[in-house]
Amino acid sequence: MTERRPRLLYLAFYFPPSRASGVYRPRATANRLTELGWDVTVFAAPLSFLHDAIGSVDDKLMETIDPRITLERPELNRFVWQTNVRDYSRFRGAFPQLAQSMYTWGQKHVFPEHYASWARASVRRALRLHTRQKFDVVLATGNPFASFAAAWLFHKLTRTPYIIDYRDSWTLDQFSEEPRYEDGHPAWRWERRVLKSAANSLYVNEAQRSWHADRYPRAADRMMIVLNGWDTDTLPATAEPPPFARAAAGEGAPRFSFVGTITDQQPIEEMVEGFTRAREHFEMKSASLDLYGYFGFFRGADNALRKRFAADDGSEASAGSEGEHTFAPGVRYCGPVSKTELADVYQNSDVLVFLNGGGRYVTSGKIFEYMAAGRPIVSVHSPGSAAEELLRDYPLWFNPGGLDPADIADSMIAAAKAAAGLDAPQVAAARDYANRFERSVALEPLVRRLTELAARRGAG
Repeated sequence: MTERRPRLLYLAFYFPPSRASGVYRPRATANRLTELGWDVTVFAAPLSFLHDAIGSVDDKLMETIDPRITLERPELNRFVWQTNVRDYSRFRGAFPQLAQSMYTWGQKHVFPEHYASWARASVRRALRLHTRQKFDVVLATGNPFASFAAAWLFHKLTRTPYIIDYRDSWTLDQFSEEPRYEDGHPAWRWERRVLKSAANSLYVNEAQRSWHADRYPRAADRMMIVLNGWDTDTLPATAEPPPFARAAAGEGAPRFSFVGTITDQQPIEEMVEGFTRAREHFEMKSASLDLYGYFGFFRGADNALRKRFAADDGSEASAGSEGEHTFAPGVRYCGPVSKTELADVYQNSDVLVFLNGGGRYVTSGKIFEYMAAGRPIVSVHSPGSAAEELLRDYPLWFNPGGLDPADIADSMIAAAKAAAGLDAPQVAAARDYANRFERSVALEPLVRRLTELAARRGAG
């Protein structure tokens, strides 16, 4: 008799081909569990929403999904994303004010998020699938946090245990480090409800876990830290030094790279000013800073962000080939790169610039890739960032200690000098440190807990 595989329902709205920053953790988790023999069903966003409403896709990411994963896309009411009256329902077109009032009431009294309809559709679909073959455990990742509510309701109806994964905080603004909602807001009531019934809740760093433990002490003993990590399928091992070190003495110029999504939370001006000052050093006059990634997560976010990179004289950015743009001298925007092509970018970079917004509650998933690339890393973020705890023992970290452009420039110069002399053993040492954050290692606590819950469910 063939042993029955444990069965997981994974509520992950942002899943490939979405290019949202949080998509890589669910992608890796679903693939890893499938590799370990789980039967994984993922509920994700409708494709039409990703393509038409927010315009945020990376189609190549779909090629990285294990074909054994079952992928479902429950419907979503796009009320707030409808800007053309032709898209309105017959009821909304005939009674627009009443439709708005009803929608607002639902946000206040039913569930305070625009993705609530997806959660309801997910529960209905999950119940049908559960009737045919029972799920052993549910894993829900947020945002959106409607996935948490869907896991809670499915649990109430079927007694299936669930784990919620805080990729981001729901009620804490991780950038201002203040509560996101006023007292009495329904989000607080819902968060208390889902934490009370959850088998576990997951957090990406200790500061995030501690904040929630202080606010919800009755759930504190079920709170776990599961770090982000880097993925071997998109960043294969290499011990090759950077191009600058491989060049003949006196030839070439250091190439700095930033890889990631550019947002309005990042200290863009300080990075550009620091790099501009670094280029005043005689060994850095031809240095370049290449930016790879999107401007913002959604359609329409790029214009304001592009202007923040403009040259000091106020001139427009100059356009190059294939969508490239030069902003300040030496600073070039190279456009987005699929995760499947990142290895070449890292391999051809001398120094990586870790531009990050937020403080102690924000651990960018990108820092794990940076370390795995085995390159000198220059931090450009406020002191106290959660990433500092990870970088502290990385052997090629250059930390300005703050956002003073002069200090950033000094760190960039020092990192370039280190890159010029980097050899294969040094790259290997950096990679060895990064290996402790390889995704299968980082996910091990979650895998163990899911296995325990599924075994208990099966035994029952």
